Amino acid sequence: MTTDARPGKPRERTCIGCRKRSGPADLLRMTVSGGLVLPDPDRRAPGRGAHLHPVTECLDLAVRRKAFPRAFRVPGPLDVTGLQEYVAQRDKQEASSAVQTAATRPPAAVQTAVTT
Repeated sequence: MTTDARPGKPRERTCIGCRKRSGPADLLRMTVSGGLVLPDPDRRAPGRGAHLHPVTECLDLAVRRKAFPRAFRVPGPLDVTGLQEYVAQRDKQEASSAVQTAATRPPAAVQTAVTT
């Protein structure tokens, strides 16, 4: 059993896109391999990782700010097409699950006044 280095203090990571802090469960970990930025949803790939909210807005901010080379501490531009496809697919899945949830949710119960 491993002990937490800081008991009582929650772990936080910073999104390289929006620069907001969140728990690791809310962020997508990424790694670099051969100049490609790869998603690491299982958080097990070796190497230096960086974190990003898995939404298109944060990805676009990170690309615009050129945050990937700084986060991974590597020179030059990196290819993020694989990551863009992963985030777009995840956005699409979340949108369809939200529609399904709204469609399958039972209607709100209507309460009628009882007069006695």
